[in-house]
Amino acid sequence: MKNDFSLSMVAADNLELGLFRYCLIPQEGFLAVNPALWQMFGYRYYRSDFFQEKFVNLFVNSKDKDVFFEMLSRNGNVKFFEALFRKKDGETVWVAITASSIFTNGNAKCIEGIIQNISSYKNRQKKLLMEKKFFKDLLDNIPDAIYFKDRNNRITKVNKFYIKGTGLREEEIIGKTDFDFFPYEQAKKMFDDDNYVLDTGNSIIGKIEKTRLPNGSLNQVITTKIPTFNTQGRIVGIMGITRDMTVYADLEKERFNMMVNTLEVLGKALQMRDPYTFTHTRNVACIAEEIAKVLAWNKDRLLGIKLAGELHDLGKISIPLDILNKPGELSKLEYSLIQEHSKNCYNLIGNFKFPFPLAEIIYQHHERLDGSGYPRKLKGEDILLEARILAVSDVLEAMTHHRPYREALGLSRACKELKKDRGRKYDAEIVDIALGLVTKNKEKAFWLDN
Repeated sequence: MKNDFSLSMVAADNLELGLFRYCLIPQEGFLAVNPALWQMFGYRYYRSDFFQEKFVNLFVNSKDKDVFFEMLSRNGNVKFFEALFRKKDGETVWVAITASSIFTNGNAKCIEGIIQNISSYKNRQKKLLMEKKFFKDLLDNIPDAIYFKDRNNRITKVNKFYIKGTGLREEEIIGKTDFDFFPYEQAKKMFDDDNYVLDTGNSIIGKIEKTRLPNGSLNQVITTKIPTFNTQGRIVGIMGITRDMTVYADLEKERFNMMVNTLEVLGKALQMRDPYTFTHTRNVACIAEEIAKVLAWNKDRLLGIKLAGELHDLGKISIPLDILNKPGELSKLEYSLIQEHSKNCYNLIGNFKFPFPLAEIIYQHHERLDGSGYPRKLKGEDILLEARILAVSDVLEAMTHHRPYREALGLSRACKELKKDRGRKYDAEIVDIALGLVTKNKEKAFWLDN
């Protein structure tokens, strides 16, 4: 730089770099600068004005100046030192200084170096930091556990809510996996979900699951996991959001139990009014539940079919007892009143909100595949599977046991009836399951053993 300073000035101008030589001792002042430097500080036409500036006065912050000269004195050079400088009009500019101490032939102590305007870089950096802070503040103020994982399922970032839920420090979480915090079986399910997202690129949205926290408590959460990508579009990890739904789930469970209790009260009223119908409904519920178990239904759906069985004749509570218990043949009008029981029950419980179509199942339990049933003459797949199960269960129980208007026809007769109309009135698969349960129980009513 000492021998080629003039050539360096030309090159620096082309690169818009400010090149300078500044004397510290014996007399302070600029010895040489290139046009790019004085233009950087707003001296576009008055080069002589810039030579009157003191280098130390360009620093906006005295601390930056002190650190710069201390480093220069200790090391003899400074590389890419960032500082805020003041321009001619008082505005500021961010610069990066690379400089070294030299001695000229006259034994003058000088500084020789390059000043680069990095304001645009600092502005971008500031904007990036602001966006990063905004993103962090956003994550930290969301009342959900938010976490990021890499392709090895290791946690790379978490928000405050996640940290609070674990009771650990952030540094105790980062770099760990779910196996470090949760029971093995639970962690394995999380691990499999993570790998599904990583391998397929598909998201998991709103998965409801139960988790056991490190403190041993069990909560219910709803989790969403999505893939994260790098700039080349490759999947590099996942982002997960888990919301604690325990309080809400408990309230829903309490509400659900209240509704079930209310319906049980109605069932008790039916029992007091018409013990035969009550016993019949309990038996139908048992038959339907056993059929559904063969179909491997989950516990919620099993509960739905059991409730439907217990309540399917609840609508008879509004029918006069002398009609329900009439020993002789019913008149056409009386029979039409009996047929109203499905609709009566639908109207009675239709406003109860269940996770399964309880009222509609009951409404359809006298429909038949060929359209010969009632009340809406539904056919085939238009009839809910639960209603088709109730239809078979109802026939199997009713024909087996005594009715007010006839003696019991027996289990064998009931099975023959189902076989005769298998696939025509009654769902073939459901009939086969019911008959299989009878055979398994040695041709006896399997529901009476439960």
